[in-house]
Amino acid sequence: MKRSAVNSILTEGDAFIRSFGFVLPPFAYWSAEKMRAASGTDIHARGLGWDITDYGEGRFDEMGLFLFTTRNGRVEQLNNGKGMLYAEKIMITRDRQLSPMHRHNVKAEDIINRGGGDLVIELFAPDADGGIDRTSDITVPSDGMPVTLSAGGHLRLKPGESVTLMPGIWHAFWAEGGDCLVGEVSTVNDDRTDNVFEQPIGRFSRIEEDETPMYLLVSDYD
Repeated sequence: MKRSAVNSILTEGDAFIRSFGFVLPPFAYWSAEKMRAASGTDIHARGLGWDITDYGEGRFDEMGLFLFTTRNGRVEQLNNGKGMLYAEKIMITRDRQLSPMHRHNVKAEDIINRGGGDLVIELFAPDADGGIDRTSDITVPSDGMPVTLSAGGHLRLKPGESVTLMPGIWHAFWAEGGDCLVGEVSTVNDDRTDNVFEQPIGRFSRIEEDETPMYLLVSDYD
């Protein structure tokens, strides 16, 4: 992705988020220089901030996601069961923009439609080896009630509705009927090692620096 495209997506995304009355924390608007100077703080260590991905495929409008991590614990805290064991993100999935099929080894998550279009989630159970089970039904909790779908079934979430996905559940999602504001509440989030994709794609984008960054992305911190 070109940095100019990322900057435009950040501007449009921030306006979309604000249109629902959701305001990002102050560090979201730090200059690139101030954010670089924050190296060594929890913002960097916990991966807080902006995250724009096209999954390394260069087709953001077709396959991509806008994310902002507002809070996150540390992976090592999960090992002793104490401390900040949770994470929160706000995301935007555009109309018909795919977030491709993947699962997590550790993270359990609630995915919430915070407003806009419908959020459609395609679901598969894992097989005995952690791959996709393309024959078995799958049952997931949606706002406290079990929902059973056939393999590859589509769960449609209207604004205000949510689903809980436990580790191992394969899922892909997109919006229909308009762009969708998506919330995620989960156990500690580790985007570098805890995403297993069906296809051999990357989690982060390769950035072509054609203009100055408006804000740094999480993937810029390293």
